[in-house]
Amino acid sequence: MDTNMIIGIVAVVAVVVVALIAWGVVKSRSAKQSAAAEEARRAQQAAEAKAAAERAAAAKAQAAKTESKQAEEAGAKPVASPSAKKPEPEPTAESAAPSAPSKPSTPAVAKPASEQPEQPEPAEQTAPAESAKPAAEQPAPAPAPAPAEPAKPKAEKPESTLSRIQRLKAKLANSSNPFGKALFNILAKDNLTEADWEDVEDTLLLADVGAEASEQLVDDLRKDARITGKADPADVRASLREKLLDLVGRDTDRRLNVNKPGANKPSVIIMVGVNGTGKTTTAGKLARLFVADGKQVVMGAADTFRAAAADQLETWSAKVNVPVVRSDKDGADPASVAFEASAKAKEANADVLIIDTAGRLQNKANLMDELGKIRRVTEKNLPVDEVLLVLDATTGQNGMTQAKVFAEAIGITGVVLSKLDGSAKGGIVISVQKELGVPVKLVGLGEGPDDLAPFDPEGFVDGILA
Repeated sequence: MDTNMIIGIVAVVAVVVVALIAWGVVKSRSAKQSAAAEEARRAQQAAEAKAAAERAAAAKAQAAKTESKQAEEAGAKPVASPSAKKPEPEPTAESAAPSAPSKPSTPAVAKPASEQPEQPEPAEQTAPAESAKPAAEQPAPAPAPAPAEPAKPKAEKPESTLSRIQRLKAKLANSSNPFGKALFNILAKDNLTEADWEDVEDTLLLADVGAEASEQLVDDLRKDARITGKADPADVRASLREKLLDLVGRDTDRRLNVNKPGANKPSVIIMVGVNGTGKTTTAGKLARLFVADGKQVVMGAADTFRAAAADQLETWSAKVNVPVVRSDKDGADPASVAFEASAKAKEANADVLIIDTAGRLQNKANLMDELGKIRRVTEKNLPVDEVLLVLDATTGQNGMTQAKVFAEAIGITGVVLSKLDGSAKGGIVISVQKELGVPVKLVGLGEGPDDLAPFDPEGFVDGILA
């Protein structure tokens, strides 16, 4: 190995050693400085603590001196009871002296300060002593009240069934429905011509009575001597009233199955119909009708396709404190909602379960099959007693096609005619019954919450002839 290389290596090693020694010296000095600074900080804290203690001791001594001075000044004054709080000033030494001989044993006379130098101190400690023993001397504090639940809105009191029927007659009488009035104006003429009879038939067809029912009514009227001869308005009205009552069905049993003797409990009602007929609104109004009759109701929001349907149903039910079974998400299986609703109604032993279903077009086979599934699943818990088809009275004969398809898909037991107020389509009451063979059980005559009433044939006919 070259001598220069050896010298270089030795030089590098020497530099490294020197650097390490210098680093160690610097680190040692830094540690000593840190230790010295820490010791100085602790000494300063100790000095501050000592000064604070001295100040506290001086304050305590001053307080004791003040108390002793007050005790000396109060040498002949009576010591007031710690708990007594009198607004009057304490008696002076001069006023207390005459009473001392007469009552030498009274505890109100103060002793010399030398005998009781610390008398005032208990007065200052009385309050803390009392507060230190709350369990023995003070009643235990009442437990904090639990957070109050939000108050439920007061339930509305729905209108009674009888009052609704009376209001139904009045609304029909005041409506612009020209059906009965037009018939009466034609038939009140003397010696009706063939053209007059054609006008009668046209009026019936325009009112959606239906071709078959219109022809039957015209034939019956032609045979009535009270109309074909010299017409008396009173006789014409009486004859027309009887013929219309025969068509509407005066003796038809229109009671809901839940109101019949021996009805199941809970009695299940499924609401069906196309979109826009007022089906969900009718379900809410029907719940109010049952509540007015004193029945316990549960509702199932099985319309999971329309986003606002369940919310709409809850809005209606909240006003009369009716529980609603619904899904947490839109688009859930409606049959599962119906199953849960039937289980809850059974558990609560409710009188009625109303299941609202999604509006659907009558020409959609898969949607119509869904109705059959809802009924089958519900019947695993409870039998279905009623299927009500909600029809818009203003659609007239177009509603008949819908009604036939729904009747085939799920089997309906009754019809609810909504929007029957002021419409020229009142004749659908006659045609829908004739086509389906099921009665119109309920009618809606407005947008008010209690504008749903049991269908009264006599009230209906009297209303349209008024």
